[in-house]
Amino acid sequence: MSTPTKIILDVDTGIDDALAIGFTVRSPMCELIAVTTLAGNSSVEHTTRNTLDVLNLMGRTDIPVHRGASHPLSRTHVDAAYWHDENGLGGAKLPPSPAVIGADRGPAAIIRLAKEFPREITLVCVGPLTNLAIALNVEPTLLDLLAGLVIMGGAFFEHGNITDLAEFNIYCDPEAAAQVFATDYPMVVVGLDVTRRTILHRTSYLATQSRSGEHEPGARLALEVARALFTQKGKDEMALHDPLAIGAALDPSLLTYQEASVEVGLGEADRGQTRITGPGKIKVANGVNAEAFTQLFHERMGLDWQRGGMELALGE
Repeated sequence: MSTPTKIILDVDTGIDDALAIGFTVRSPMCELIAVTTLAGNSSVEHTTRNTLDVLNLMGRTDIPVHRGASHPLSRTHVDAAYWHDENGLGGAKLPPSPAVIGADRGPAAIIRLAKEFPREITLVCVGPLTNLAIALNVEPTLLDLLAGLVIMGGAFFEHGNITDLAEFNIYCDPEAAAQVFATDYPMVVVGLDVTRRTILHRTSYLATQSRSGEHEPGARLALEVARALFTQKGKDEMALHDPLAIGAALDPSLLTYQEASVEVGLGEADRGQTRITGPGKIKVANGVNAEAFTQLFHERMGLDWQRGGMELALGE
């Protein structure tokens, strides 16, 4: 029997980060050993509280949470309240967790755990790369201690989501991203080019919402954090950006890749732009089996999946 993949999840917990946490703990072949937080979609105070509360809702207060960076390496923090609301969770108010944050900070926890479990941990970063950059400055050999590194960030073949050129996570701290990509470590980078193809549709949300009986924790989480998008803002779909990074960590065959070197725009005009500059070791995702991943996500989270006009009740 295969051994579960040990994962540290580095998050700036907003809506899709919350779904990534839920998806991770609902994945039987994953052992989530810690979550580290940082400023991104919202302040680090909000993202840390959100992370604790999501884990509480999922019944996993045993998983340690470590608060990390409160601002980018050298810039003023820019949040994404326009999408995730002021509290980072779309205005959702989850039951407060009784758990407290871990004693060591996010970057220190990543280094400590990597040394405790050498070559066993996959680090999955779904927010700005500030914590990882700080950890690399403290421990330059960190990446050699990991089993793998998966990053949700960048827009390589299409337009960004905060500017025409840039994806939010990279834009938020481009210096940190530039430092990480300059290592040329064989990381996997899952950008908007593929995450925009994996969708939670409003029809699936409403079908799940209308189902009789008590929803399991994954479905309850999705119903709460996506409520404002689908019922107040009138959105028809939301991309599963951060959950797909977990999917890539657990099953790399879900995606196809181009091996490349990557540089990051640091000027005002090109801030956060991710550019392929030639061959290299970085595996940039350029294709995804969107149907397979979307079905898996709905199944694990206990959501109804709308496909081809046919309602499929999954996960119960």
